[in-house]
Amino acid sequence: MGFEGRDVLVAGAGVSGRSAAEALLAAGAEVTVTDSSADRLAALASLQVQGARLVPGLTAPPAGAELVVTSPGWRPDAPLLAAAVAAGVEVIGEVELAWRLDREKAEPATWLAVTGTNGKTTTVGMLESVLRQAGVDVVACGNVGLPVVDAVRAGHRVLAVELSSFQLHWSDSLAPLASVVLNLAEDHLDWHGSLTAYGAAKARVYRGNAVAVANADDDWSTRLAEDAAGAARRVSYTLAEPGPGQLGPSGTHLVDRAFDPAAAVPLAELADVHPAGPHNVANALAAAALARAYGVPPEAVAAGLRAFEPGAHRSVPVGEGGGVTYVDDSKATNPHAAAAALRAHPRVVWIAGGLLKGAEVDELVAAHADRLDAVVLIGQDRDRFAAAVARHAPDVPVREVLSGDDAGMLHAVRLASGFARPGSVVLLAPAAASMDMFTDYAHRGRAFADAARTVLAEAAATVHGG
Repeated sequence: MGFEGRDVLVAGAGVSGRSAAEALLAAGAEVTVTDSSADRLAALASLQVQGARLVPGLTAPPAGAELVVTSPGWRPDAPLLAAAVAAGVEVIGEVELAWRLDREKAEPATWLAVTGTNGKTTTVGMLESVLRQAGVDVVACGNVGLPVVDAVRAGHRVLAVELSSFQLHWSDSLAPLASVVLNLAEDHLDWHGSLTAYGAAKARVYRGNAVAVANADDDWSTRLAEDAAGAARRVSYTLAEPGPGQLGPSGTHLVDRAFDPAAAVPLAELADVHPAGPHNVANALAAAALARAYGVPPEAVAAGLRAFEPGAHRSVPVGEGGGVTYVDDSKATNPHAAAAALRAHPRVVWIAGGLLKGAEVDELVAAHADRLDAVVLIGQDRDRFAAAVARHAPDVPVREVLSGDDAGMLHAVRLASGFARPGSVVLLAPAAASMDMFTDYAHRGRAFADAARTVLAEAAATVHGG
């Protein structure tokens, strides 16, 4: 069904809400936008000229509404969404809206989708780079930043789509050509209610696939693909020697034993993968599997991985002095991501803490206790980190920072630098969300980088008598 003349309510006036409203207006729909924030609504005033109605604080769909398009952060139990469901009004997300708009085209785009708890943005970036090296008109979109509906309207031939569990929860007919669930670990349990429900949302990415890609080293990924991928062709990747139907490392190369069953096809050298580390090798294999599902030749995989530019705040060194390196992994917003960051360094002064979103940190601390020189804790849930360190690493010094924002981060980095020794890393890998102290993880990462530079400059001035 098209959108011409349909009465649609857009719930949320953020980035995805604006894009959804603009797309619906262009499609001829009658559009109402609501948000709890008058300021966010005011920022959409230009849409009124196009015919949109801006109504603050709705808790039920207006009379005549046929469809609600919700922003991904709105929980299913939000009064407006619950009222819509009770009234029999369909609720979808911006990604589902993009899919439906795309299906109305004479030549819809090919969708390649990536979800999982960690590694999504890196994998989507690698996939985009590989496809571009193959000469494909592709754009990375979705949870990576560019709303999918904007990518659809721009007319790109292939969409490398990063999908969060929130976005998948509100997608009912989405069916990409190929998809992957990279991994699954505790995250967003405050939103979904349980790990099982969180996994069920992620599994929606496999609906209608021609090729379903799974991480053979992750039990949840493998199980979700087996349960949800239907008639799709199954392909997996592994960090062990790959068997038939798999991609993986062999010697110094990444090889494909899935899309050319007659031989192990070399795709790239391990040295082509950056940033280095097992988790990024896994991300590269996932990206390669999706690209190969689209038909990309092997040489484009190597070229794309070499050309890939990692995003900010993902294990990025931001300073070095006195044999100590300062590393920003603010994107490690849950314990699973923090584990990968910690695993990359033998000696760590760890800056951690924030909003845990229902996750536990005991296993994380226990697994990496032997590499911790000290721990500096920030944020709302720092007491839970402190308790875990006391249980599993009682000899490791712990300091807590009570203040927030940039000044609090500077204090944290100063404390951390006092424990650092030549050869160790001061690592920001919070294992938690940032919104209790910062605007977002990027703000947190910038504050850390600025603090590291300040501390290094202070140290240099002291050495030189300044």
